[in-house]
Amino acid sequence: MSSSNSRSDAIYASLRRAILEQALRPGVKLPEDTIGDSFSVSRTSARNALLRLASDGLVDIRPNRGAAVAMPSLAEAEDIFSLRRCLEREVIERLCRKMSKDGIDAMLSHVREEERALKASSPRSIRLAGEFHILLAELTGSEELTNFVTRIVSRSSLILARFGRPHSAECGIREHQQLVEALREQDQALAIEIMDSHLHAVEDRANNDPDQEPDVSAILSRYLISDQP
Repeated sequence: MSSSNSRSDAIYASLRRAILEQALRPGVKLPEDTIGDSFSVSRTSARNALLRLASDGLVDIRPNRGAAVAMPSLAEAEDIFSLRRCLEREVIERLCRKMSKDGIDAMLSHVREEERALKASSPRSIRLAGEFHILLAELTGSEELTNFVTRIVSRSSLILARFGRPHSAECGIREHQQLVEALREQDQALAIEIMDSHLHAVEDRANNDPDQEPDVSAILSRYLISDQP
């Protein structure tokens, strides 16, 4: 891997964390020169990272307007959550047909990480909540399904960042724990019921709250450590 690609990968990972942890909120502009200066890299490396984030659905890039954190609408939100329920039911059905002990262990390890982040009042808990669902998709062994789930979970995170009401993360962790137990028992009906209830609760948190324009450079200064988990 070239040093240019390595730098772009590091910027991509850091920006992704900042967006999914809601430090960079929907609509915030992401100028290439600001990103380049913050990470001490060229605008080309910054641009490559932004293009990858755009393919993930996390960033919008428009001609003559530059890049900004994607800002889904309420109309899109309804469609996104409807599609997400379909995709995650498919994930559950596949996992219930074949679930390994290693898979259960991986899910339990992730939930414990969510608990640690919550106790530390870390913004990582927001990102980890979404990545739990991506982990479930990865455990199906389907790259295509994982790609679909990753993108739709990312869009859901943006919807919550823009419209979401405050809530207790403890409830989400408890539902994740219940889901793991249902999958351990390969109880498909119960697992689907838990997942549907969980996703409906997530969707119900959406309302229309105003956003404020933050200091992008100050935010990025918190995401400069490339080996942050």
